[in-house]
Amino acid sequence: MKMDEKFENLRRRIVEMGRVMVVFSGGVDSTFLLKTCVEVLGKENVMAVTAISLIRSHSDASMAIRMAEAMGIKHFIVSSDEMENEEFLKNGRDRCYVCKNMLFSTVRKIAEREGIEHILEASNADDARDFRPGMRAVEEHGIHSPLLEAGLTKEEIREISREMGLPTAEKASEACYATRIPYGERITLEKIERVRKAEGVLKEKGFRVVRVRCYGSMAVIEVGREEVARMMEEDIRKEVVEEIKKAGFSRVCLDMEGYRSGSMNVG
Repeated sequence: MKMDEKFENLRRRIVEMGRVMVVFSGGVDSTFLLKTCVEVLGKENVMAVTAISLIRSHSDASMAIRMAEAMGIKHFIVSSDEMENEEFLKNGRDRCYVCKNMLFSTVRKIAEREGIEHILEASNADDARDFRPGMRAVEEHGIHSPLLEAGLTKEEIREISREMGLPTAEKASEACYATRIPYGERITLEKIERVRKAEGVLKEKGFRVVRVRCYGSMAVIEVGREEVARMMEEDIRKEVVEEIKKAGFSRVCLDMEGYRSGSMNVG
């Protein structure tokens, strides 16, 4: 199916729902989904919920607040308390399910209070190819995934976002900081903060796509594949190593394959 046909399919699905609540992170996919809902249903029939959490990017939350305000919709900000959930902190392979289950439980309560039946989240067609335990929570809570159902890929969402003039069209993909810690290794606030600071170092150096994987006291850097060569430049390499060690890591390594979605799920 062509991209335009997929987009029209998405719009039809949304029209049929009438009134919706969007789980809104401020990222590429959820911004596109929210904007489409507003265009199709009108702002009076669309609400959004954004979770503020220690494991999520502050910049994404700020973007979500600005975008929701610009669209003129009712926007709920909730506190997400994953770091107080022992099952989440154990970091088993169902970690994402635990997190999503908490979030969707909160969103469902808000939706019921507001008289909204349909809750939407922004997984896309590419996500179906990776290990995504959080999708079990989507099914259990009766959440709709219209981008995935319409077959829209990440690149197609970016392309349509450009046509719509959305500021998120070129935004680098993000994921919560817990995804930087290997399954089975306990999640702690200290590790989350180390990762946050280390990734901040790379972004300040101008790297667009950034992940710092936390293997105990060792940081493994992933940058966009087209950015790997720049990371190897002597001046950049020395500065990055020095600053990331200041963030709390004792060893700093570079993944020569570069960033790829789901790299922590290998095996």
